[in-house]
Amino acid sequence: MVIKVFLASSSGSTAIKKKQQDVVGFLEALKVDYTQLDIACNEENRMWMRQNVPEEKKPANGIPLPPQIFNEEGYCGDYDTFFDAKEDNSVYAFLGLPPPPGSKEVPEEERNGDAHVEEEQAEEADEEGGEGGEEEEAEEEAADGEAADEETAGDEAPAEAEEEAVEETDEVTEDTQAQAEEEEQEEEDLQSEEEEELRQLEEEDEAEVQEEEEEDLEETQEEEAE
Repeated sequence: MVIKVFLASSSGSTAIKKKQQDVVGFLEALKVDYTQLDIACNEENRMWMRQNVPEEKKPANGIPLPPQIFNEEGYCGDYDTFFDAKEDNSVYAFLGLPPPPGSKEVPEEERNGDAHVEEEQAEEADEEGGEGGEEEEAEEEAADGEAADEETAGDEAPAEAEEEAVEETDEVTEDTQAQAEEEEQEEEDLQSEEEEELRQLEEEDEAEVQEEEEEDLEETQEEEAE
């Protein structure tokens, strides 16, 4: 099985370039074999990609933008679905590939092996401890007493420490708001760049159609002249 990643090497959109680099970089980090197919320099790749993206997965205008990911002839998804799979630790399932041993996608039972057996052995050892168990209970009670003393001491902390904690919380809140505003601005910029890229692709398609119509008209005129 070969993973196919359809890219646009000459894309003028920073957003699309970033998404393409993200997909390729993550596949290389996982050591997944894949093939890059350029739709900017190869018209066949471009048409194949558009024809094989399912209709329900295409945007409203019907023109899917790169990167688009396939497993052989089967459609995996676009960048957004790839990103969701990456966040859920389910990239191998997204690509239709079996996860390697030790992967987070491998069922916990298979990764842990004999963990259940080890737990049963530990329980048996505890039951055989006898007097040792009573000593542990005494130690736990002593530890609980110490913890209670520490909590009491903590309640008597100066009021200044509480004020400092409030100030730090306010600073963290301000930083979080600033970061959220910055991320929102970046997302708006990415959307604008995607819209511009889509407009350029549509203009290219219209130019191709117009050129074909002009060629047909010239051939018709030549035939009539003959």
